[in-house]
Amino acid sequence: MEKTEIFKEISRNYSDASILMHETIARSVGLSGTDHKYLGLIIKKEEMTAGEIAEITGLTTGAVTGLIDRLEKRKLVKRKADKADRRKVMIVPNTQKAMELLQPIFYDLQERTQELISTFSDVEINVIERYFISATEIMKTVTKNLNK
Repeated sequence: MEKTEIFKEISRNYSDASILMHETIARSVGLSGTDHKYLGLIIKKEEMTAGEIAEITGLTTGAVTGLIDRLEKRKLVKRKADKADRRKVMIVPNTQKAMELLQPIFYDLQERTQELISTFSDVEINVIERYFISATEIMKTVTKNLNK
């Protein structure tokens, strides 16, 4: 098997393991894998409109409404009227509640990941970072093009 084929296989295995792990983590706290990942996206952005969520995820507005309803029912997000334009509704994460729910589960993962990272040299870390940054940009471009 060629070097690039081996790399592709390892990359696919990593991607599959990541999806399965996040799905399992999400299920263990009563969420779906996608709801868990979209909650993370909302937390990262700090607040978003439903339209922004639809644009980034490619979900329909109906699917986004369902997502928000499910997360709101769990008190993981809340709807808030925009002060500048009361017609606009912002989706605001309850980061504290999300961390209380997910942090205990992620603790071991974060510890073990940190231990792994500490085994790499600065040069190796830079190469890995460059790969992940570039691969992420490729995936974002593909996603954006498919969502058009």
